[in-house]
Amino acid sequence: MFAEAIGGWLTNSLALFADAGHMLTDVAALTLTLAAIWFAARPATPRKTYGYYRLEILAAFVNGIALVLISFWVIYEAFERWQSPPEVKGFELTLIAVGGLVINLICAYLLHGGHEHDLNMRSAWLHVVGDALGSVTAIAAGVLIVAFGWLWADAVCSVLISLIIVFGAWRLIRESVNVLLEGTPSHINLTAVEQTIRQTESVENVHDLHVWTITSGMEALSVHIVQRNNFAG
Repeated sequence: MFAEAIGGWLTNSLALFADAGHMLTDVAALTLTLAAIWFAARPATPRKTYGYYRLEILAAFVNGIALVLISFWVIYEAFERWQSPPEVKGFELTLIAVGGLVINLICAYLLHGGHEHDLNMRSAWLHVVGDALGSVTAIAAGVLIVAFGWLWADAVCSVLISLIIVFGAWRLIRESVNVLLEGTPSHINLTAVEQTIRQTESVENVHDLHVWTITSGMEALSVHIVQRNNFAG
């Protein structure tokens, strides 16, 4: 992060500045992720019967919002630069971006194992992948500037990576909000669940069926079942 921030200042590169700013949010995001995992491991209490599992979802939501806000800032700055492209040191920009890419790929590999089934881990992984893509676009901008003198490439590449980040962050926000609003998990067919309960022996009626997610990979169900009295006498 410090290397890209200093490099962005020395080379006058928005792409490096954007990637450094994104990495700054990663420091906060990964800290938030770690804190949420630590809190989620605490046992349930009479006042918090589900424990602190929801903190992981809140962390994912906050991380998603941060990604979107930073991306919009980069797009705004890129628009300003597009109108009057400043001088950018393409060779130095490329070297620094390559170093950032190597670090981000290592981090993405370390986080890859748990990102598919855990929203909180996915948010952290998205931050790192976004940084890796940012480094790739910064490299592309540097190469275009060195090879063709296209100073506007710095701004264009910044916009492209910002749009990619927004797309991934929006999905993360949407899934987090669905959990916070206790929406039915996408992989559960509520109608099929109700039909299965009704087919159970002695079940007469089913009311107020709810299925929701407490945290990633942990679903809960509540239902009011009317049962027939099969006792004679």
